[in-house]
Amino acid sequence: MTPEEAGEKAESLFKSGYACSQAVLCTFADELGLDEATALKISLPFGGGMGRMREVCGCVSGMLMVCGLKYANGVAGDKNCKDRCYAVSQELAGEFKKQNGSIICRELLGLSRSADTSQTVSEERTAAYYQKRPCAKLAALAAEICCRYISSHPVQAPEQ
Repeated sequence: MTPEEAGEKAESLFKSGYACSQAVLCTFADELGLDEATALKISLPFGGGMGRMREVCGCVSGMLMVCGLKYANGVAGDKNCKDRCYAVSQELAGEFKKQNGSIICRELLGLSRSADTSQTVSEERTAAYYQKRPCAKLAALAAEICCRYISSHPVQAPEQ
């Protein structure tokens, strides 16, 4: 998949009703060997900046989930693996921030710091919703960043 295809897929998934975090993770589910239902369950609470609290953007969270599934080895206490994943996470989030000025949902949406973040009910997806929210484009960008990184950093064989 090219970065453009990944972006188009993530944008399409978001526009079909997926949360931002789901759109990014599910773009890579097949490649990661993850069934879509599990990907949807894992990533849903990260939408809307962590459960609609408008904190870290769900698109960024989706990228970091991809990072863990792609590059972590699942071995508890593997400091080298942890350090590599943290470095990749910071690189991915850094690129997203470089292109958008922030990785914080409320800032990306232009909301004030004092905006009500206790709303648990998601907004109805209408044409007006998509016009006022950059989320579909942010999901596309996050998927493109992730795809570019993956294509230029193949998974290394585990160290013995």
